[in-house]
Amino acid sequence: MGIVEVLLIAIGVSMDAFAVSVAKGISAHRVGWRHALLAGSWFGGFQALMPCIGYFLGLGFATFIGQWDHWVAWLLLTLIGANMVKESFSKDDDVSGGWGFWHMLTLAVATSIDALAVGVSFAFLEMSIWMPIIIIGLTTMMFSIAGVLLGKKVGERFKSKAELVGGLVLIAIGCKILWEHTM
Repeated sequence: MGIVEVLLIAIGVSMDAFAVSVAKGISAHRVGWRHALLAGSWFGGFQALMPCIGYFLGLGFATFIGQWDHWVAWLLLTLIGANMVKESFSKDDDVSGGWGFWHMLTLAVATSIDALAVGVSFAFLEMSIWMPIIIIGLTTMMFSIAGVLLGKKVGERFKSKAELVGGLVLIAIGCKILWEHTM
């Protein structure tokens, strides 16, 4: 597998992180480069880590991972999205969207579970994992940074409903993952 194929895979697995980053940028009251770099680091780091874990788990756990990854991603994204929807109806003006450790960890895990299966597929192909994880991590980092900044622009125009939309987007991403894996 060449660099072009790995780059296309990297773009594909980074789309969930990009969408969540846009939602984070929309829902946050004040967003700057610090937030964009934080999202990029979390999402890029986990998108690189998960294929590495999947690779080393290898063939022995491939069936189990494939049976449950979509359910875990759906549950995490739905819970976080539902919380954002609930907060959108709150009287509190600060809709930061949560940039704390546990919130970002949950989002990073939820958006990178599919990358675990990608790592298992790299093990099936008996290829080196190091080049793909670097490409996947950096690609996701760039898409996530761009997503937060894009979300900020959208959020500035539509502040009153931004968190509601962001929460619904997360729920939709979770449902999409579930739909793709169960149909």
